[in-house]
Amino acid sequence: MADADVPEACPGTASESAGKASACAGCPMQKMCASGEAAKPDPAVAVIAERMKAVKHKVLVLSGKGGVGKSSFSAQLSLGLAGMDQQVGLLDIDICGPSQPKMMGVEGEQVHQSSLGWSPVYPVDNLGVISIGFLLNNADEAVIWRGPKKNGMIKQFLKDVHWGDELDYLVVDCPPGTSDEHLSATQYLADASVDGAVILTTPQELSLLDVRKEINFCRKVGLNILGVVENMSGFVCPKCSTETPIFPPTTGGAEKMCSEMGVKFLGKLPLDVELMKCCEEGRAYLSGIHSHDDPALLSAAIAEESRGQQALRAIVNNLRTTLESA
Repeated sequence: MADADVPEACPGTASESAGKASACAGCPMQKMCASGEAAKPDPAVAVIAERMKAVKHKVLVLSGKGGVGKSSFSAQLSLGLAGMDQQVGLLDIDICGPSQPKMMGVEGEQVHQSSLGWSPVYPVDNLGVISIGFLLNNADEAVIWRGPKKNGMIKQFLKDVHWGDELDYLVVDCPPGTSDEHLSATQYLADASVDGAVILTTPQELSLLDVRKEINFCRKVGLNILGVVENMSGFVCPKCSTETPIFPPTTGGAEKMCSEMGVKFLGKLPLDVELMKCCEEGRAYLSGIHSHDDPALLSAAIAEESRGQQALRAIVNNLRTTLESA
């Protein structure tokens, strides 16, 4: 049922008055709610919980507004973790705007099925990626689906993808906002011990307005907030290293908002031309085991990383510490 069909005063499927309240009159779901069928748990939840037992940490990446770099962050977080010799899965549930095949450098690849389930696409040997982008006939094809069909696709991804015998991190790249996909992900993962959500924002109040809504959404559905990342936090000139605030934090930015709302601040990530190139070309922004086989060379490369790379590495390490100490 489309959101527009839901009565404004809907009591909810779990309510004793579901299907019986005056607000339910004329609703196409009235008979199902009144019978109690709508309140019954989805059997897929238990199947997904069993599948997710092989995943140590499950992290949703959210944003209140589009265009703040959520998918770029999800991609580089996953590549960064893989570069730290972790087994990683990246699940793209942005059904209408799947970016991960491009950002992972695996456009044109296909998902294969086996007796164990759907097999992810692997840009590197310890990072698997699943996206509806792999199921489209061409990259320019529009996905014009209503809520129920999108929810069904998310359920199938969570239920049927075989991530391997063991996964250290599953990063779920969600679409912006607080809509069907977010509700589906949290409901289907209800029994899967999700660690929580990382929320992306940019410094200006226009973005923070929607992030506050995202934080309240997480609290309403019982989703733990691991922290907030302020993306595009200034531009560092590659020539003179001068930092310019492209999006001025007129109300104090994400750090002040986190302090006011009692949420952890994970760090700031500046705009960097090299980061943009890495996302366009499907490359890791951070040095890791895939770019440097020799530990000594890797240590030297990390020591010479740019300010932007250092900022992202600090955020990844901060998140890992948060997850391990939970």
